[in-house]
Amino acid sequence: MLRFIVGVFIVLHGLVHLLYFGQSRRLFELQPGMIWPDASWAFSKLLGEGGTRSLAGFACVLAALGFVAGGAGILLGQVWWRPLVVGSAAISTAIFIVFWDGKLQRLANQGAIAILINVAILVAVLLLQWPDFGF
Repeated sequence: MLRFIVGVFIVLHGLVHLLYFGQSRRLFELQPGMIWPDASWAFSKLLGEGGTRSLAGFACVLAALGFVAGGAGILLGQVWWRPLVVGSAAISTAIFIVFWDGKLQRLANQGAIAILINVAILVAVLLLQWPDFGF
């Protein structure tokens, strides 16, 4: 049962990244007035807003694919789930840090909750070696 819950949670966490992909490509607006990833402290001046949105969208799809594959690995009892989930959590955290606008307002709209979830995943998997599914 734990394997199912953790696997589904990881898949769902990955799928949320596709919402941020849609936001970055302006396919829809997650929150009224939400402009993520515009004004990214790391990329907006370098790439412009269009380039920044494209890079953010690509990165979100990459993280989503990693989490979905890692969650599927858990559900299927595969040993390769761990590096995929760890790598995806690291990539996801980096995404929301480099595409942050540098302001302390509306942090939840800029991926702060995703960062907290990613940190919890990294601590559980890397430091606590949890969960141990026996495969």
